[in-house]
Amino acid sequence: MASWVLSECGIKPTPQIFTRPRTRPISAIANPSKISFSPPNKNQFLSISNSPHGFSWKNRNWVTKVSTRLSISSVDVNERGESFSFVNEAEFDPGAPPPFKLADIRAAIPKHCWVKNPWRSMSYVVRDVAIVLGLAAAAAYLNNWLVWPLYWAAQGTMFWALFVLGHDCGHGSFSNNHKLNSVVGHILHSSILVPYHGWRISHRTHHQNHGHVENDESWHPLTETYYKNLDTLTKAFRFTVPFPMLAYPFYLWNRSPGKSGSHYDPNSDLFVPSERKDVITSTVCWTAMAAFLVGLSCVIGPVQLLKLYGIPYWINVIWLDFVTYLHHHGHEDKLPWYRGKEWSYLRGGLTTIDRDYGWINNIHHDIGTHVIHHLFPQIPHYHLIEATEAAKPVLGKYYRNPKKSTPLPLHLIQDLVKSLKQDHYVSDNGEVVYYQSDSKA
Repeated sequence: MASWVLSECGIKPTPQIFTRPRTRPISAIANPSKISFSPPNKNQFLSISNSPHGFSWKNRNWVTKVSTRLSISSVDVNERGESFSFVNEAEFDPGAPPPFKLADIRAAIPKHCWVKNPWRSMSYVVRDVAIVLGLAAAAAYLNNWLVWPLYWAAQGTMFWALFVLGHDCGHGSFSNNHKLNSVVGHILHSSILVPYHGWRISHRTHHQNHGHVENDESWHPLTETYYKNLDTLTKAFRFTVPFPMLAYPFYLWNRSPGKSGSHYDPNSDLFVPSERKDVITSTVCWTAMAAFLVGLSCVIGPVQLLKLYGIPYWINVIWLDFVTYLHHHGHEDKLPWYRGKEWSYLRGGLTTIDRDYGWINNIHHDIGTHVIHHLFPQIPHYHLIEATEAAKPVLGKYYRNPKKSTPLPLHLIQDLVKSLKQDHYVSDNGEVVYYQSDSKA
């Protein structure tokens, strides 16, 4: 069969082993004598049949569906009696169920990686708060326009570092003491205008439903119908840099597109009745911080407050949106999203992406080491790298090694821009779907 196809194409095989070309899912076969393959051009398919010409190209509409990969293993002989073969090498399908379980990954991680040391966690808080206060004092003292841009970049990054520590409190990876986690989490998050419990609960929803088209909470995909009903201005804000990188405060007020509710409202759909008191507590703390900033502006002036706090706050927002978006988007290979019975906690978590941020890795507490964090959020941030290295042999190709960063992760800007231009929506139907592009965008 293989020699016949090659001869029809005018190609004579050589006596060597060829790596099988990339294949696409097998189409539905109505006639056993006909087999259709999807080539790289998604708008055509090659039909191999018993026709005189042997094969032909036809148009088709591409729909992403759950499928299996074709594996060819055959040996054939050409006219000169020379044998050749196609290697039986199954193509990796990121949407297929993995050959391991969550327990297998857990067993590979050293036991000490699960240990939470509150003293060590607090040392990071002391370090970061001291740096934040020191930077603010130095900038206010120097009050020089050569210094302010450097201050904004550094302080905005440190605000983001405070968020990550509060994030650990929300997961309970900061310590085993619930009260300590709550107190530290409220102080850190309220200082950068984040409602601690409101965010903690919605972020828990994100982890419990990661990779699910409808149920995920953060940066979940839009369906094709919803996307195509958006007005032009909304699409521009959602998919044009830098606007999506300024979305976080608006998300706190009104959630993501297609969802409703507020992180400040105890009656929001985000929360169950037993969580309302926690949400009220966080909203009161947020309000107290906002009132403090208003009072501070009356003392030092609104312009000085903008320079000391306002601009670093927005740099922190950019970091937050930038990092969290790239945790789930922008990989060079398309990654699946799931619905229905195809979704599982493990398969959803495996679509998370690790990122290397160069010098920033240590500053923002290795939050870029995100796959293991998503699967096991109880692991403290200072054990994530070791836990990831231990889990890699189990994860195999389901772990995607991040590109090595220069001191500053400028390479990730390209990944962000490319993803926002290409990853627009997923199909309305199907239980394993991939991002598709709007050709008119």
